Amino acid sequence: MRIRSTTVLGIVKDGKAALGSDGQVTNGPTVMKSNAKKLRVLYNGQVIAGFAGSTSDALTLYDRFSSKLEEFRGNVPRAVVELGKDWRQDKYLRRLEAMLAVVSKEHCFLLSGTGDVIEPENGIVAIGSGGPYALAAARAFVVANPAMPARDIVEQSLKIAGEICIYTNTHLTIESLD
Repeated sequence: MRIRSTTVLGIVKDGKAALGSDGQVTNGPTVMKSNAKKLRVLYNGQVIAGFAGSTSDALTLYDRFSSKLEEFRGNVPRAVVELGKDWRQDKYLRRLEAMLAVVSKEHCFLLSGTGDVIEPENGIVAIGSGGPYALAAARAFVVANPAMPARDIVEQSLKIAGEICIYTNTHLTIESLD
């Protein structure tokens, strides 16, 4: 059976950032865990990363990304590009089945399972089974209420995704950079 899990949503808005995730881990038709922690605050509280996919693979990526952040002294764009390069070139890393969503106060990035590095132009990043639902909701909130804080958009959008996606729940973890 394939393990499915996760909705991770991040927003960078008005010099602030928020990243949130649900807590559900599903194995086939069974919810194995409802309160998993899929986010990490990195580099002295200046960066937040969340994962979708294999947990052990994601932990490997967190460690590698954290090392890149240290190596490039918190330069998030440089760290994600260098991790993306490593991911594509290293035979071990290429086998990892995970994605990372990364936010800082200035940037948001998606690092795909193929080593692609994408910086969404609208400041919203979403990954995982319920990612498309959360992304759509977040875009709608931004358009309908431009003054809504990033953290509130993340929370409301994840709740909507949790009501739609069977691999997502509403046990949320949200971290903010203010």
